[in-house]
Amino acid sequence: MAPPKRKTGGRTTPKGGDQQTSTGPGASSRYTPPVPEAAKISPPWIPVLMLTLLILGVIVIMLRNLVFAGNNWLLLIGLGSVLGGLYTATKWR
Repeated sequence: MAPPKRKTGGRTTPKGGDQQTSTGPGASSRYTPPVPEAAKISPPWIPVLMLTLLILGVIVIMLRNLVFAGNNWLLLIGLGSVLGGLYTATKWR
């Protein structure tokens, strides 16, 4: 047997919550100012550094595999360089 349905309905909290004040509906004390345009533009050296790190990492990994077989330090340096390039790519706007 199904449980009985509610006889009374409606909201349990007032409509609009705390945001209905004397300044009007929708006013909020959590204002976030817009980000200035100067903060959105990255310096011109960011893409240069990103490409340099990515290319250097790929070259070091290729050299490790083709010329210096058996040296794992070169592999770690190459992977670190590639990861540094990817991290720099996230900072480019």
